[in-house]
Amino acid sequence: MGVTRRIVASAVVLAGLMFSNAQAQSLPGINEFYFDDDVAAKPIHAVAPQQADAVDQLMKLRERGRKGTEATAQLASIAYADGRAELAAKLYQEALASVSENSVQARSLRWNQGWDLYRQGDTEAALGLWLKASEGTRGNPSWLPQTLALALWKLGRKDEALAWYAAAVRTEPQQWNDAANFPQLLPLWNDGERALLTEVQQAWAANPPAWP
Repeated sequence: MGVTRRIVASAVVLAGLMFSNAQAQSLPGINEFYFDDDVAAKPIHAVAPQQADAVDQLMKLRERGRKGTEATAQLASIAYADGRAELAAKLYQEALASVSENSVQARSLRWNQGWDLYRQGDTEAALGLWLKASEGTRGNPSWLPQTLALALWKLGRKDEALAWYAAAVRTEPQQWNDAANFPQLLPLWNDGERALLTEVQQAWAANPPAWP
C-alpha cells in the first residue's frame, strides 16, 4: 500500500472512530419514572419456537403470505442464533421494509433485533436499536431503564448504566432494589444477562446516584 493510500485509510479509520464516539454520547434524558407497558417489547413468534419443524413452518407462512413479517423476523432470529449474521440482517431489513417506519411493528422488530445483536456480542448496535425502538412510545416504557443499564455496563459506560438503573429502582423500588427478584422480573433474559445486571444492582446499592 502506497503512502497516499495509507494516509487515506488512516483518515477513514479515524473518521469512523470519531463518528462512533459521537454516537456513543447520544442517549435521551432520563425521566424520573418508567411505568408504561410497551406492546412492542416482546419476542416475535409466528410459530412456537420449540416446534421441531419451526423453520419449515415459517418458510411456508412466508410463501403463503400469512404472518409474513412475523415469520421473516423469527427466521432472522434463528439465523442469528445459527451464526448466519448476514442472512439475519437481510431478513430483518426485509421485515422492516414491509411495515410503516414509525409503527409498533417496526419498533418491535428493532427491539427483537437488538436482543439478537446483543447476544451475538454487538452491544453497540444493540444499544442503538433499543434507543430507536424506544422512540415514539407513549409514555416511558418500563423495559427501557434496565435494558439500557445492561448494555451501557457491558460497554464500560458504568456511570450512565447506574443512572439508568436508578430510574428502574425509583419506578419500582421493592422490585429492583434486590437482584434476587431478577428471575421473576426478567424471565426472557438468560443467566449471564441477569448476572451482569446484578453487577449493576450491586454497584447501585453501594452508591445510589442522586435524583435529579
